[in-house]
Amino acid sequence: MIKGKKIVVVLPAYNAEATLEKTYREIPFEIVDDVVLVDDNSRDETIRKAQELGIKHVVKHEVNRGYGGNQKSCYSKALSIGADIIVMLHPDYQYTPKLIESMAYMIANEVYPVSFGSRILGKGALKGGMPMYKYIANRMLTLFQNIMLGQKLSEYHTGYRAFDKSIFEKIDIEANSDDFIFDNQMIAQIFMAGFEIGEVTCPTKYFDEASSINFKRSSIYGLGVLKVSFQYRFQKWGLVKYKYLKG
Repeated sequence: MIKGKKIVVVLPAYNAEATLEKTYREIPFEIVDDVVLVDDNSRDETIRKAQELGIKHVVKHEVNRGYGGNQKSCYSKALSIGADIIVMLHPDYQYTPKLIESMAYMIANEVYPVSFGSRILGKGALKGGMPMYKYIANRMLTLFQNIMLGQKLSEYHTGYRAFDKSIFEKIDIEANSDDFIFDNQMIAQIFMAGFEIGEVTCPTKYFDEASSINFKRSSIYGLGVLKVSFQYRFQKWGLVKYKYLKG
């Protein structure tokens, strides 16, 4: 705990057997109270590895629900076991668990209700092996999103995120997609609800076992990001109302 707040780390897992143990061993259990792993119908032995590690809260999807669907199960389970602060950490070891403390303290001290680990602050992305086309796309999409959403985030596309439980009382994540665009829909919901997002510099690693989407999926994701940005702006202008956006 931090200041009496229960910290729960959620691991949205898919074929994470090879990297799960290394990720889990670096979680700072001096402040983390519980870990939730949701397995999205993996084809490997992720569930067995989680059980070997002693992860108490393991949820298995009998069918693959997608990245967004996995997160929905993660947050639902974390809240059901009394989480005050939820940290989403990918179990593929692309993001270092050593930043959990920094991100959680930011929320526990009521500086921000949401914190992101940004690969773009500093030189973490390219130094860690992010493909150049992904880096350029990340920068271009982030610039566009900042303009459309009226914000100044360094990155909208990180998978390293922490939330105060109050966030989930104000937004409806079940209305979001089950696919990768879930992340950006959730950011739009957070800003629409009037919350702010803090960021910390985060190194990253790209290697064979780390999860990544191919060029085609990346392109579909990018188009989805543009769509969400326009939807946010249109609702802010009072032109249209979208089910997943409140405010």
